[in-house]
Amino acid sequence: MTESMEEYCQLVRSVMEARLDGKTPLAFTHTYGCQGNVSDGERINGMLAQMGFDFTDDPEQADFILFNTCAVREHAEDRVFGNVGALKHIKNRNPKLIIALCGCMVQQQTVADKIRASYPHVNLVFGTHVIPRFPELLYRTLTGGKRVFELSQDDNTICEDLPVRRDGAFKAWLPIMYGCDNFCTYCIVPHVRGRERSRDASRILAEAKELIAAGYKDITLLGQNVNSYAVKNSVSTDGEAWNFPKLLREIDRIEGDYVLRFMTSHPKDCTEELLTVMAEGTHTAHHIHLPFQCGSNRVLKAMNRKYTRERYLELVRMAREKMPDISLTSDIIVGFPGETYEEFCETLDLVREVKFTSLFTFIYSPREGTPAAKLPDPVSHAEKARWMKELLSAQEAIAAERCQSMLGSRQRVLVEQVDERDGRLICRTRDNINVWCEGDAGLVGSFAECEITSARNWVLGGTVLMRNS
Repeated sequence: MTESMEEYCQLVRSVMEARLDGKTPLAFTHTYGCQGNVSDGERINGMLAQMGFDFTDDPEQADFILFNTCAVREHAEDRVFGNVGALKHIKNRNPKLIIALCGCMVQQQTVADKIRASYPHVNLVFGTHVIPRFPELLYRTLTGGKRVFELSQDDNTICEDLPVRRDGAFKAWLPIMYGCDNFCTYCIVPHVRGRERSRDASRILAEAKELIAAGYKDITLLGQNVNSYAVKNSVSTDGEAWNFPKLLREIDRIEGDYVLRFMTSHPKDCTEELLTVMAEGTHTAHHIHLPFQCGSNRVLKAMNRKYTRERYLELVRMAREKMPDISLTSDIIVGFPGETYEEFCETLDLVREVKFTSLFTFIYSPREGTPAAKLPDPVSHAEKARWMKELLSAQEAIAAERCQSMLGSRQRVLVEQVDERDGRLICRTRDNINVWCEGDAGLVGSFAECEITSARNWVLGGTVLMRNS
């Protein structure tokens, strides 16, 4: 932490101690949205711990409530507004309660203005660019007697050494870059997250070594587009430029028993070099999340995706040549403005040709401030929902076929948790497929070998044969 941040952490600690007559303050925090948001939330919680807070899962018991928000889809924003509105009753019962909102959603000026006008019980609002200033902003909120709104942007600064309170003991998120330069016409992310900034490779490697030494088994490198990772004017000790394949190779070389993943990977920047590094790696999972969004070249151009259907299929062919066992997942937007049913069928054909392990599918949601929000959109939501149903049906059949093909196989899995309903172990294979296993709850957090004994449309069933670590 910087000296200034440490000072504000101590100031908040002192104010809260006086405010609560020496009682330890409790914080309730909730994160919406992507893994990048989750990683931000872990750093926010780390700063709260430095400020003397303990944590609670019950907002009724909290002295401080924070929602870390998402702006990708309208539904996510509606959920936040509904939940924030419900906090008014808690605030009425506990007037000393401090309520804060942060993240992508509130970085939008229109949203911040709505919160200012319609949600007076919210005390603190801050955007994605000022997270390192959170202790200062909370101190101003506690002592200034006014609501604090801070949405300023500083795209050139990466603040290292923020404290982290990780959500898990064996799975970890490791951000390598922030922001996005792609400006897909439907996406609000570059407008709220800012332009691309890559962390220094030495910092990333040091954090990866710390995680592995601490026993983390599943590490995911994060960025809006990890393929764009680059440290300008910087080379490693062997004279190579620090691009993403180079970074992935160097992390993979760290000794230990762990699986290395990354997301998200943009097709326009996915290279043969990256696929080769994945294939040659010791720890890197043979899984790539490669969003194609739509199978129509016309729609892809309207989305500003900067690749074609043909280029995407070439990447898939190349990946499978190098890694026959690779697991491919993707994102699809159904009903982009102006998309016809015939163009949607091109997406269906691509899905059937590639045979993805799983898909994240969304009906197009207009985001104010993006070019796509201004385009004519003549297809009704009901019609788009019918297309979505057709897509889900096709993918369900593909997933069922893949799961059936794995019956009788042995898989190395990471045991992630115990299902509270029936006591089975919830596990994940190296290629990112869920397996529900019979086994000892003491295996949670370790690798194990299991035999696949049953298959459903989306998940596998199995029995643990032995612990691997």
